[in-house]
Amino acid sequence: MNILIKSATIIDSKSEFHNTTQDILIEKGTITQIAKSIKNPKNQKEIHFENLHISSGWFDSSVSFGEPGFEERETIQNGLKTAAFSGFTSVAVNANTNPVIDSNSDITFLKSKAQGHAVNLLPIGALTVKSQGEDLAELFDMNTAGAKAFYDYKKPISNPNLMKIALQYASNFDGLVCSFPQENKIAGKGVVNENVNSTKLGLKGIPALAEELQVARDLFLLEYTGGKLHIPTISTATSVALIREAKKKKLDVTCSVAVHNLYFTDDALSDFNTHFKVLPPLRMQPDLDALIEGVKDGTIDMVTSDHNPIDIEQKKIEFDHAEYGTIGLESAFGALQNIFTLKKTIDILTKGKTRFGLESTSISIGSKADITLFNPNEKSTFIKNDIVSKSKNAIFENEPLKGKVYGIVSNNKVVLNA
Repeated sequence: MNILIKSATIIDSKSEFHNTTQDILIEKGTITQIAKSIKNPKNQKEIHFENLHISSGWFDSSVSFGEPGFEERETIQNGLKTAAFSGFTSVAVNANTNPVIDSNSDITFLKSKAQGHAVNLLPIGALTVKSQGEDLAELFDMNTAGAKAFYDYKKPISNPNLMKIALQYASNFDGLVCSFPQENKIAGKGVVNENVNSTKLGLKGIPALAEELQVARDLFLLEYTGGKLHIPTISTATSVALIREAKKKKLDVTCSVAVHNLYFTDDALSDFNTHFKVLPPLRMQPDLDALIEGVKDGTIDMVTSDHNPIDIEQKKIEFDHAEYGTIGLESAFGALQNIFTLKKTIDILTKGKTRFGLESTSISIGSKADITLFNPNEKSTFIKNDIVSKSKNAIFENEPLKGKVYGIVSNNKVVLNA
């Protein structure tokens, strides 16, 4: 693949060309020339777009595709296409499947389905057998096959001794253990944030305490065992404070927050729209403010779309019975730009790669081309026609977004959404 990208503003703080407008020549997947103007005597394919900006390829640390087992929600091929059209060159894919991804052969299956695609699929294996929280899965075997982390998606490990053993065992091969932050005995049958709004709506609440107890427990276990811990999708101010203190102690912990938990509060639930039924639930304004501050000061390491396609039969029903989850890849960039500056948004979207065992490249001569192309200024309202996913459960539907993704250059391939 040989292409010439014309007049692109480079947003990459690790590159000597940061904040400059350049032509970029890519030959056989490698950046061979960057200059103000590059001639094209060999008639290479040229890429021109209005107000074209580029950055290092974006990464999402929590994506669900459904396959195998839930192909009606999403397939791997269409999921990777959605990721590419949304600007992501790498996605970490959860074991949120049927059967659950919990063995060497399951990891091999995921990788084989993604082979030859522009988007890198990083498999996350289940932490426990069938994600049932009882026995550790074959972590070392999955690691050997290419698993980048271990996580029972949205299912907390209730047994603290099991979490202790997982952290100790995975540390033998530098494995990353993920722990969903919820104490189920406190959460009970709650479906939304416990607050005045849950009372008004007549819906059972999930207290912030349910998350914070689990975060505190896991941090104590990490301090005892060592190892590497990632806490996905935190949602409360106290969780941010607990992780901030743990980092001061030099514990090897990272965490993420879902884009929608930075954007919406539980006030959005007033009309019982099940698109807003997510886990962890939408919290209150002080939590949202603390989460944004946590992203800004680096306490929160990653922001994820937490992309989780759910078929209409599981969403278009009574709120109490609807499945948790929203799609989010397509809207992530535009939503983040409504909250943060362009520089911070790109920083957010390119962080987290090394934590999940992926090389972090820059836009420099001699580097492998791993690039996202976008226009940061175009404004639009996110509608159903913008959804590439098979499922349409979009929390950001009808929201004004800022920014348009043109596509990606990755793995010696070009995927353009224009």
